[in-house]
Amino acid sequence: MKFPEYLFNFCEGEEKQETKAIVVILMGLPGSGKSTFCDHVMRSSSRPWARICQDTINNGKSGTKLQCLSSATSALKEGKSVLVDRCNINKEQRVDFLKLGGAKVEKHAVVLDFPAKLCISRSVKRTGHEGNLQGGKAAAVVNQMVPKKELPKLAEGFARINFCQDEKDVKESINVYGLLGPLDSLPSGCFGNKNSDTKTQLGIMKFLKKVEPSSNAGSEPTISQKLIPNEISPGKDSGLQGTEKASDLTGVAHKKLEEAAAASDDIPTLAFPSISTADFQFNLEKASDIIVEKVEEFVGKIGKAKLVLVDLSHKSKILSLVKTKAEQKNIDTHKFSTFVGDITRLRSLKGLHCNVIANAANWRLKPGGGGVNAAIFSAAGSELDIATKEKADCLSPGNALVVPLPSSSPLFTREGVTHVIHVLGPNMNPQRPDCLKDDYVHGSELLRKAYTSLFEGFSSIVRSNIEVHYTNDDHKLKREAAYEFDENKKYKGCEQDTQPGLSDFRDVRKIPDEKVSLETTKTWGSWAQALYNIAMHPENHTKVVLETLDDVVVMNDAYPKAKRHILVLARAKGLDSVADVHIEHISLLKSMHDVGLKWAQKFLNEDKSLSFFRLGYHSVPSMRQLHLHVISQDFDSGHLKNKKHWNSFNTPFFIDSVDVIKELDEVGKVTLKNDKFLSMELRCHKCKSAHPNIPRLKAHISSCQASFPTDLLQNSRLVSSEDITYFCE
Repeated sequence: MKFPEYLFNFCEGEEKQETKAIVVILMGLPGSGKSTFCDHVMRSSSRPWARICQDTINNGKSGTKLQCLSSATSALKEGKSVLVDRCNINKEQRVDFLKLGGAKVEKHAVVLDFPAKLCISRSVKRTGHEGNLQGGKAAAVVNQMVPKKELPKLAEGFARINFCQDEKDVKESINVYGLLGPLDSLPSGCFGNKNSDTKTQLGIMKFLKKVEPSSNAGSEPTISQKLIPNEISPGKDSGLQGTEKASDLTGVAHKKLEEAAAASDDIPTLAFPSISTADFQFNLEKASDIIVEKVEEFVGKIGKAKLVLVDLSHKSKILSLVKTKAEQKNIDTHKFSTFVGDITRLRSLKGLHCNVIANAANWRLKPGGGGVNAAIFSAAGSELDIATKEKADCLSPGNALVVPLPSSSPLFTREGVTHVIHVLGPNMNPQRPDCLKDDYVHGSELLRKAYTSLFEGFSSIVRSNIEVHYTNDDHKLKREAAYEFDENKKYKGCEQDTQPGLSDFRDVRKIPDEKVSLETTKTWGSWAQALYNIAMHPENHTKVVLETLDDVVVMNDAYPKAKRHILVLARAKGLDSVADVHIEHISLLKSMHDVGLKWAQKFLNEDKSLSFFRLGYHSVPSMRQLHLHVISQDFDSGHLKNKKHWNSFNTPFFIDSVDVIKELDEVGKVTLKNDKFLSMELRCHKCKSAHPNIPRLKAHISSCQASFPTDLLQNSRLVSSEDITYFCE
């Protein structure tokens, strides 16, 4: 194809002068073809281009916007033009890229303005995507981004904007930039047509719609019947461009899309069976009254979370009773509903994603028997039995037990279940132990207590907020890595009775002062078990373990916040954090301290640029298993990214090991701090000057010549090669 002559700002015979570099900011939903556009341009153009893709910016892995800006700046300095391969969906996301290179660099926008339907169709089907944004994850992200979409304007600072609404437009734009030589330039202005209804495109739920006949007369509809409107039905043109038709969405392909859409729903959801009404023969009328009573009490306490009562039978009387009574009390159907299905296959067979399920357990907390208990233990595999035994050996009526489900469990991998809550209700069956013999006064009291314990257990999981989430900046799905001090967990904990069952849930965030009770234990998610597993079985983790002793294990922090950052793990069960230590553990803490000092000395001897180390504990750690941080005070690390990372090591939230040992020795307990310190302003750990963000703070630290504050220099809180000392037992 011949390049249109009118696009060049020079004439034949005239001397060609070096023209400005160009920054082309791609804009479009996932699946709109941004990466493909960049590949075609770079293959065909004689102009040197650099593609800046946030999916691969971090050594082939997903990175940050700041890394993209830094790489783009470097490319411009090398004389290259830049293709910014990000969604750049609104003005706020584009503004920093428009500042690149100042006035010397032209800024262009190429808008791949395709319907959300088409982008969803493409993205859910693709495999091997650089940012792993495919399947249900991609569909959810597209749906999330559509209402935020804001088309660019020249007034933002663009010299040129190309709008592409079909493949022909895209091909023409590829030709424009692909045939652009090193000294060529393009005319300014807007080219192509804007999509007038771009903000009203249908989202994922309408796109995935199909109507299915219900075989459950009088029962709760399936997820597809609830969520998918009538616009698209088999054989009817859905409005998809190209070959994408609604008829293509039937059969297996549509089923996968529907399941992916349901799986993308990240609202915490508890699926629970009716307690004590099957094998325990509790009166259904009385049981339904209690269920509705307790649901009504708790729906206002669980935020956006949901409760779903599940029964396997299409003719379930308990579902019918509860549904009718819940409607009479006007309980919010977005917070509570009934559902027909196998509680162990809700996502894979019905499209209902429940991250927590309740088990109507027996008092021994053993697999077997019949009904729900046998089904859940069977579906979860041996992992549930092992995890349950680590928590408790038995359960008394009226109590519940929260068990984080290991990620290796089939119920976790197939259904996305992160926790199982065992709950035991009252028994009215004379063939089973502890029969109440129709004592419904006591029985109703126990059943109310059972549902209270169950819902409080679920509330504690919701508060801990250990969920897969979408980042607001780049809209990529990511799970926070194990070991990393997570910026989004907010260190939310709950206190739990050490005996079987949950009796006293208090939120650390609600404690009015800085103190947190010594008797605290967190409800740990599966991801937070990594340190515990390493401490108990270091032989299985030789790649990360530095040293193994009888009472401690030493390992590198997987996401170090300084040049040298290691963890000393206690090899003792029942010590999840410093909140669990008592006077009898002082010998262990001294041993951990001595081991930490030994390694600090080793690092100081190896690297003379390291001047000081600090040893201490987080008041409310994000990972289970008591661990001591041994960290150099340079804080020179790419993993130190945000305010919570910094403040977790440089505020009273971080308790020095020497102070923990001293306080434990003198008063028998440790005074902890809550997480309000994590939101404090950023201050230098030496001169205490305030800084607006982490990059500014890091720049200051690298040149700060101030000495450390007096309080850190006292009592050996800071250690160097000159003053390493060891505790004696």
